[in-house]
Amino acid sequence: MVLQAKNINKHFRKPVDFHVLKNINFTIKDGEFVSIMGKSGCGKSTLLYILSTMDTDYEGELLIKGEKISGKSRDQLSHIRNKHIGFVFQFHYLLSEFSVLENVMLPAKKLGEKSLQEIKADALEKLRILNIETLAHKKASRISGGEKQRVAIARALINNPSIIMGDEPTGNLDSYNAENVFTIFKKLSDEQGLSLLIVTHDQDFANKTDRIIEMLDGSIIK
Repeated sequence: MVLQAKNINKHFRKPVDFHVLKNINFTIKDGEFVSIMGKSGCGKSTLLYILSTMDTDYEGELLIKGEKISGKSRDQLSHIRNKHIGFVFQFHYLLSEFSVLENVMLPAKKLGEKSLQEIKADALEKLRILNIETLAHKKASRISGGEKQRVAIARALINNPSIIMGDEPTGNLDSYNAENVFTIFKKLSDEQGLSLLIVTHDQDFANKTDRIIEMLDGSIIK
């Protein structure tokens, strides 16, 4: 198992106590492509922030690759997050003044486990996998929206993570580019055995994933 959530509960304490996540339990296996669906306000994004180790104010246990993550220090969590989790959001969050290649290299430079030469070679390989290697030296501000999201996926892949997490990664794209992103994710799951956990409102997208986790009012209902 890549990811395991055990009895995750989350409260917002102010201005009044609100039980936002209630006894969340599920696992994600190696190579599994899973989507999370539910109405706005059901707790999907809150759950994703906990699973991605960015929110530590919760009850319960979170395990990544069998290692208990709950209770670790901020520095430890930062390292785990950078090494094991790749992120793709609705907005690409690229640094517009940097080149495409430089954007993709950033998480690997932060992790610091490889030489600059190795990181550059890895980044070019990720761009090649996504068929955008010709964009490597273009400024991020000079490419299209669909291309920017592909660059964001390449950046998420640079440290060879255990799992990719996405928060509405196709929410800002037209249907053509949304289909392209799904195809990329599916290929990564099928051919590289990468696990993916994607929050989405897109029913067509979710229907094509291996499994849908459906949420309502802070609980998993299906």
